[in-house]
Amino acid sequence: MIEAGFPVNSDAEFAAVRDIASAADTTVCGLARVVEDDVEAAIDAGVDMVHTFASTSDVQIEDSMHASRAAVLERSVASVERAAESGAEVMFSPMDATRTDPDYLFDVVEAVSAAGADWINVPDTCGVATPDRFTALIRAIREHTDARIDVHTHDDFGLASANALAGFEAGADQAQVSVGGIGERAGNAAFEQVVMAAESVYGADTGIDTTAITDLARTVEAHSGVDQPPNAPVIGDNAFAHESGIHAAGVIENAATFEPGVMTPEMVGAERELVLGKHTGTHSVRERLHEAGFDPTDEQVRAVTREVKDRGADGDEITDDTLDAIAEAHDVDREPQRVTEGAAR
Repeated sequence: MIEAGFPVNSDAEFAAVRDIASAADTTVCGLARVVEDDVEAAIDAGVDMVHTFASTSDVQIEDSMHASRAAVLERSVASVERAAESGAEVMFSPMDATRTDPDYLFDVVEAVSAAGADWINVPDTCGVATPDRFTALIRAIREHTDARIDVHTHDDFGLASANALAGFEAGADQAQVSVGGIGERAGNAAFEQVVMAAESVYGADTGIDTTAITDLARTVEAHSGVDQPPNAPVIGDNAFAHESGIHAAGVIENAATFEPGVMTPEMVGAERELVLGKHTGTHSVRERLHEAGFDPTDEQVRAVTREVKDRGADGDEITDDTLDAIAEAHDVDREPQRVTEGAAR
């Protein structure tokens, strides 16, 4: 499913949602508050699903919606009924569910389910849930609806992806994610983290071509202007980079020694990298020298490694050119040119 945008927000966003809905071959969803104009705009945009939402925590009802519990319930039911009348699938979100009084939350869930909601989305709007608590909440909500359950988690405490997976464990049918975790404040559950955990840790078949994940992440970075930190799981530049001599020696022998084993760089369209720096060991240096076309002796490997470590400790970046210069300074011979069988003939 693609949640394409908020059609009532502006003419440009309406057009974007309409165009995505007409072009995509998957379910396209449009957002709408529990406001008549919002719901009509989503319907007019031609989306397959209308996702309508209302605050249900007391702090948001009083200080964001400036309404009452009764009014929120009434407006939520009316919006779900109108969306259902249009023939679209309907999703309803009790916004800030994890800070909502449980009894009122269950009343809302039951009322919108009876009004025709096909999906109940459970948002951890302020990112305050923990996996155990979120699991319990999803299980409790399942007892109050026959609708399918979706989860929407925020990363204020770094728990968004963990909570999304906890939602699956509790029986949720779907999790809302974004590439790179881009979203309000600290962001949402990261597409790449949830997908790869589902595929590799849980052994699920998501139907997603995971080998395109890295390229997708770079595309989103380029168009959003939001760069991922080097240590971002799965898609960060350092996600499959090894500098420590112990780690590098292990992965040269068997990648599963210091990588998850169930997730390789090839699975996400990335490449493993042996980074040279102050923690580098001889195994990495030897490997990199061979990759650069050198044929070092053991003594030369040790000498080059010492210089690499010293330069790394001084804060120098050890690039390919730097390594070449160090190798040449230590008189490391180039590997002889290999003659292919075809050339020999």
